[in-house]
Amino acid sequence: MSFLGSLRARWSSLLAPEGPHDTPGASIVRPVVFGLSDGTVSNLALIMGVGAASNDSHTILIAGVAGLLAGAFSMAMGEYISVRSQHEILDYQVHLERHQLREDPSAEAAILRDIYRSRGLSRQEADLIVTRVMADHETAVETFVREEIGLSEQTMGSPVSAGASSFVAFSLGALVPVVPYLVATGAAAFWGALGLSTAALFAVGAAVSTLTHRPPLLVGARQVGLGLAAALVTYAIGAALGRAASL
Repeated sequence: MSFLGSLRARWSSLLAPEGPHDTPGASIVRPVVFGLSDGTVSNLALIMGVGAASNDSHTILIAGVAGLLAGAFSMAMGEYISVRSQHEILDYQVHLERHQLREDPSAEAAILRDIYRSRGLSRQEADLIVTRVMADHETAVETFVREEIGLSEQTMGSPVSAGASSFVAFSLGALVPVVPYLVATGAAAFWGALGLSTAALFAVGAAVSTLTHRPPLLVGARQVGLGLAAALVTYAIGAALGRAASL
């Protein structure tokens, strides 16, 4: 089995769905995929920009390590706050819905009935479902928050898990373009960072294709294209700044 095939098989086994519409681990997959991609692209772009402006491998290495740490902490904090905020919004909506169900259950039942009617159910079918939902207070609260507001704790995940997975994923991605500068200098390290990052971006795209069910070559190539475009822009800017500084 090829490396790509082995990677796809491993990824699929970790996230094997229970059904055709399940996306297990979605709350973790998003920050992991985002972190890997963002870490690789942002640090590759940083290294390409600094490398275009300076031939000092030590300076480029310091910039790469600083970019790794700054980006990893920023990603982790951003993901934690984002998911934590979603949970706080959900907590408020649950509290509000409990109050509304106690104060005016008939009005809430009418809202839910209208929601089901708008989805094509007959009045009798909607009445039956609403009656059964309203029979249990906790079921009613959960149903109203999900159907009326569109929030669900199951799809949010843990803020700690999201933050931690983002930190680790970004660090791993950002480490890719740094590795060549740990073992080489000059042009060898520069081209090594570019080549290794290209391979990593393609691998991430191909792995993601197992979840999106898109052709792995297409998704991998798209990932590489976008990443190299960012690196090319920063390289051009870095080269221009380097020439300006030397005047």
